[in-house]
Amino acid sequence: MGLKVGDKVPEFRAKNDKGEEFNSNGIIGKMPVVLYFYPKNFTPGCTKEACDFRDSYADFQSHGAEVIGISSDSAKSHVRFKQKYKLPFTFLSDTTGKLRKLFGVKSELLGLLPGRETYVIDKEGIIQLKFNSLNASRHLKKALAKVKEISNE
Repeated sequence: MGLKVGDKVPEFRAKNDKGEEFNSNGIIGKMPVVLYFYPKNFTPGCTKEACDFRDSYADFQSHGAEVIGISSDSAKSHVRFKQKYKLPFTFLSDTTGKLRKLFGVKSELLGLLPGRETYVIDKEGIIQLKFNSLNASRHLKKALAKVKEISNE
């Protein structure tokens, strides 16, 4: 089933793009966070989505929010992806799929593709938006609008 709007995000750990252990308690529950799950580094839709978040990263930061990308790619792949496209935010490796399972990210195309889903979490650690769409370009607009809304409350 996974997490839904109104749920508090439980603590989780994953390897970040530096190969270090990321603990969600270090950020979630302290500031608004956009977690976006995407299928794979270097594919056209995923690259477009990452670059959209990059191009609007200053907007998220101006509202006190952090952006984190999550896929099943290795930390090494994330490093290459970040360097090639100058991506300023953190990426987490979910090689076992445990984060997708925790959040309830659905697979696409008859289960052949990992899903594309974006979560906006408020500074109390509560999910305020859960958005699922294969259309990569729609995620940024939805996430930024929700971050602006919750930062003005």
